[in-house]
Amino acid sequence: MKLEQVTTLDWDKNDGLLPAIVQDARSGQVLMLAYMNREALRITLAEKRATFFSRSRNKLWTKGESSGHWLHVVDVAADCDQDTLLVLANPEGPTCHTGTQSCFGDEVETDAAGLSFLMRLESVIAQRISELPQGSYTARLWSEGPTRIAQKVGEEGVEVALAAVTQDDERLIGESADLLYHLALLLKSRNLSLTQAVSELEQRHKVSG
Repeated sequence: MKLEQVTTLDWDKNDGLLPAIVQDARSGQVLMLAYMNREALRITLAEKRATFFSRSRNKLWTKGESSGHWLHVVDVAADCDQDTLLVLANPEGPTCHTGTQSCFGDEVETDAAGLSFLMRLESVIAQRISELPQGSYTARLWSEGPTRIAQKVGEEGVEVALAAVTQDDERLIGESADLLYHLALLLKSRNLSLTQAVSELEQRHKVSG
């Protein structure tokens, strides 16, 4: 959505407020429901951080302004009636104040739940890097720098290959999980993501047919 489209929405239907459903742009998980007025939507589109209107406090608020758990907006779309918004965002840390990724809980199962966890893993990694909690393996490895992280990816890749020819299936799965984790951390060190790697695979598929 572009800024000039804000005035075309049906703001009269609900006293100048539109419900805004926030969805994880990477995993597709529904994160929260809030409301936006014109100004909140303008700020969201301009700053690329989700900003809402609090009906209880009668004021604007930006998600993450107190917790640091921002919602980095990728896009905003209106429904067919122009009275509901879909906000696609990349969450930085948990969205809910209770600590769960979604305000609807993290127990909802879908057919894609396993794959979507990779996107959640990236969010957890970002949170560990931001907060640097004591005893965190992610925080420690991050502090050692990208060269060390790249070395770990190489080591895990070798261990995956060895497990494939000398170990059982359980060991192979375990080593593959280690590789995916370290790869996600390495990509993060270059401000890249697993999502971008998946997008590259999709583009190759389109070209190859």
